[in-house]
Amino acid sequence: MNESDFELVEGSGNVFRDLGDTQADLKQAKAIIAARIIAILDERELTVRKAAVATGFAAADFSRIRNASLGRFTLDRLMKILAALDGRIRVTVHLDPQGTRAPAASFPG
Repeated sequence: MNESDFELVEGSGNVFRDLGDTQADLKQAKAIIAARIIAILDERELTVRKAAVATGFAAADFSRIRNASLGRFTLDRLMKILAALDGRIRVTVHLDPQGTRAPAASFPG
């Protein structure tokens, strides 16, 4: 194989949308929030049990988030978990004119 055997295709910024998922924006938003939760756990060196004690959410919830098993979570539950870990969060949602697509959510920082 050589370089000419590959075609470079630019993605939309949402892998779920690129793969044709009908819930792409929701899954992208969940993934972004979960990634921030994991980053906080790592930064603070919190185990799932310590995170559970600190927030009141079940250790199993943090374990599922760490394993990217997000199907059982609603977006608002993930946001509540993130807020319990870091009360300084700010979520921005952009609504684009019909027919255009952009990332569903972004988190500063």
